[in-house]
Amino acid sequence: MKTNKIFYGKQSIDSNDIREVTKSLKNQLITSGEYVKKFENLCTKKLRSKFAFSCNSGTSAIYLAYLAINLQKDDVVVMPSVNFIAAANIARSLQAKVYFADVNYKTGQITPETISACIKFNKIKKVKVLITMYMGGYPRSVKQFHDLKKSLKCYLIEDACHAFGSSYKLENIKYMIGSCSHSDVSTFSFHPLKSITTGEGGLITTNNKLLAERIKLFRSHGINKSNLHWKYSVDSVGYNFRLSDINCSLGFSQLKKIEKFLEKRKKIFNIYKKEFKSSKIIEIIEPEKNTNSAYHLVIALINFNKLKTTKDKFLQKLIQKKIYCQYHYTPIFYFKNFLLKNKMQFKNSKQYYKDAVSLPIYYDLKLKDANKIIKEIKKVLEIKT
Repeated sequence: MKTNKIFYGKQSIDSNDIREVTKSLKNQLITSGEYVKKFENLCTKKLRSKFAFSCNSGTSAIYLAYLAINLQKDDVVVMPSVNFIAAANIARSLQAKVYFADVNYKTGQITPETISACIKFNKIKKVKVLITMYMGGYPRSVKQFHDLKKSLKCYLIEDACHAFGSSYKLENIKYMIGSCSHSDVSTFSFHPLKSITTGEGGLITTNNKLLAERIKLFRSHGINKSNLHWKYSVDSVGYNFRLSDINCSLGFSQLKKIEKFLEKRKKIFNIYKKEFKSSKIIEIIEPEKNTNSAYHLVIALINFNKLKTTKDKFLQKLIQKKIYCQYHYTPIFYFKNFLLKNKMQFKNSKQYYKDAVSLPIYYDLKLKDANKIIKEIKKVLEIKT
């Protein structure tokens, strides 16, 4: 159904996607069939990892990562204070100790320095796992995080739910986020608003054979199948985190278009960047040098204090123009289950939360509509052109 509303994100489904999904529905197996294998193999090829496992959400991917590294009660997990709630919720459900590191205001991401500050502030003796999150799809400090992981002698999980299709260069060599060249595990989301979609779904990648074997078991009830289709053993506890053939058929079709999707997102990003380049009120967060972003989000840092208004009022005024922006995310320490008495260590996170706005970006967004959004933002904020 057509609408004149402009949302911050939206899936793009074409006739090729519909055709591929229809084909999957005609197959004998619509749960774990040929499209699961085809999609996972194509993900492995695109991301250049040794192993890739589809699952039913990005949250399940993070859960599988925790299970694979054997996260136990009282193990320490250090993660960004500004992030979606999933990684913190699951760690807490496994009775691990969750600690949050402050972010860099200019990027919305943790840094090796803020992680070290978190460890020092909380007097942490041993870290089990460090979680990085590439806010908006912008990889940063990948090598530095890898060095820190080695120094801490801990696991490194890349929460790359925003970053499918992004990459970085080190010593002139290109690495895909998800290749796990500098991490133990990478996790992705295929929610409809991400780079590609499977409807709902996720992916977990690794190069570690032992971790891969554990992921495979935990994903499907702990079942280890034999060559005889009617025989199997149950080798561990496990869950049903599988992604169906129907979902994977959509992902298989979408993945063939990833380069086209990202190219369009980059064009839209560059329009915003150009228009606000000289602004003293709005700053668009840009990719780090020697990286390619997935451009999942266009994040604008807006000086609402200088404008003597608030983000909520700004968003409400844009809704009146049928433009629906968003923000990512409310710092986790503000939520009831994670309230912290001393928030002085989160100065940057609190300011980022006040100022950061996610502007509309998706493949089907027309360039003229991107310019319309810019025009309306300038009107609402009373910025002279």
